[in-house]
Amino acid sequence: MPEYVVSACLAGCHCRYDGNSTPDERVMQLVREGRALPVCPEQLGGLPTPRPPFELSNGRAMDSDGTDITAAMLKGVDEAMHLVQLAGCTKAVLKSRSPSCGFGIIYDGTFSGTRIAGSGLFAERLHLAGIAVVTEETMPSDTAHA
Repeated sequence: MPEYVVSACLAGCHCRYDGNSTPDERVMQLVREGRALPVCPEQLGGLPTPRPPFELSNGRAMDSDGTDITAAMLKGVDEAMHLVQLAGCTKAVLKSRSPSCGFGIIYDGTFSGTRIAGSGLFAERLHLAGIAVVTEETMPSDTAHA
């Protein structure tokens, strides 16, 4: 049973808005060991890859073209949470600053690169469900070896 849910992009899956991944060796090791379940709430919500980037603004998920994708994102978060509960995950390692997965710091919704205190939609839902959330930037160095 996987202990962790992880951002699929950190596990090397090409699911980011730009069609790329952001592989993190520690996260990939957790997956290889069967200790982590990779998910992408954006893809689970039906959004294509690649896709326009989005940021959170006034409680809405708005892409860079001005399209409100909140409904798709909430569907993806619901689906991801279902998988987390089904797998029994108790911890999360998520992609920093992401409007889905960022925890503690995200972009401000202006597409200017400005960072603000806050969390992405999936990260916030995990946190509220009592899942211990860290990002690849705040992940303890010994996580993959514990």
